[in-house]
Amino acid sequence: MSSSSTIRNKSSDSLETYTWEGVNRSGVKIKGETQANNANMLRATLRKQGINTKKVVKKPKPLFAPKIQPADIAHFARQMTTMLNSGVPMVQSLHMVASGGDNTSMHSLIKKIAESIEGGTGFGASLAQHPKYFDKLFVSLVKAGEQAGTLETMLDKVATYKEKSEALKSKIKKAVMYPVIVVLAAVVVSSIMLIWVIPQFKEVFSSFGADLPAFTLWVISLSEWLQEYWWMPLVGMIGAGFAFSTAKKRSVAFDRFMDRVTLKIPIIGNILNMASIARFCRTFATMFAAGVPAVEALDSVAGSTGNSVYYDATMSIKEDASQGMQINVGMQTTQLFPNMVVQMTRIGEESGRLEEMLARAADYYEEQVDDLVDTLAKQIEPLIMAVLGVVVGGLVIAMYLPIFKLGAVV
Repeated sequence: MSSSSTIRNKSSDSLETYTWEGVNRSGVKIKGETQANNANMLRATLRKQGINTKKVVKKPKPLFAPKIQPADIAHFARQMTTMLNSGVPMVQSLHMVASGGDNTSMHSLIKKIAESIEGGTGFGASLAQHPKYFDKLFVSLVKAGEQAGTLETMLDKVATYKEKSEALKSKIKKAVMYPVIVVLAAVVVSSIMLIWVIPQFKEVFSSFGADLPAFTLWVISLSEWLQEYWWMPLVGMIGAGFAFSTAKKRSVAFDRFMDRVTLKIPIIGNILNMASIARFCRTFATMFAAGVPAVEALDSVAGSTGNSVYYDATMSIKEDASQGMQINVGMQTTQLFPNMVVQMTRIGEESGRLEEMLARAADYYEEQVDDLVDTLAKQIEPLIMAVLGVVVGGLVIAMYLPIFKLGAVV
């Protein structure tokens, strides 16, 4: 049997986590993990609960605090939705959510939010104090829910939005990683052969006393160079990666250029286009459902698309909408959105069901991204084999050409 609890007092910042083992009044052995100021206070508290402690050990703190990932924020929103729908008070819900899970950084963040609320600050305002983890869209929806008295409903929409956004992001990463895997596999295999395998053949060829084919000589020369200057391509790849990353972060022009280029890459570009459209529709539907005016919502929608091309297009739609133009007309003007999305938006605007239409469009394009990623995975497997076959096969042929030549002479 196990137990987990938290002992709180005014000096909550000094709490330490302890693991303990003991025996309850029924003589049953139990163990748990509890926060307290010190071991003696923990023993006294457990004694009051009828638990005779046998062992109390302070839980060691991790060397590096775990990072808070977007998936943690999505899980937090879902847990809070469940707690509030069950009628658990806000502060108590936060403490219960904080006590679960293994991410100590997330625990600390939730406790800070709880302390802020206990001090009289609203939930939305407390979240806004941590913009690194709760973006404007998240905070806006929570505040809208607080004002309308529908916080549970709004948190459910936020949780759904975050979960679908993270799922979509994961699919995009998966799609982009496949070409990288192909290149890395080819580089690793060829490097191993050139540095360790080819030199063995070189020693054999030196006893032939005959001229070697040009292809074999070229491969041997490449092997000799790589053995001596192996660090140069390694430094070059690291330097190029660092330069690319730095330029993308610091140069707006370069970042925008790369956004345009990636959208035109075969297969990958199609996936990224559909992902941006799905994000546009999902975010717009969520904001509109929260009662945020369309023009105001488009600011958050623009930032969620994940690509400067779609960001500019969304801001153009916002400008048109602010002048009285319908959203679907502005979308059509950008020439970026498929006709299906434009028509669904038009139907939504005319029927007063814009949220529903945009959500359906988002579902459709998220499914399309999923299907394309799965198709890419199936296509990339034979491509990996083909690339490795060409690389390894070429090196093998280069090494066996002299043997074939010698056999022909004999």
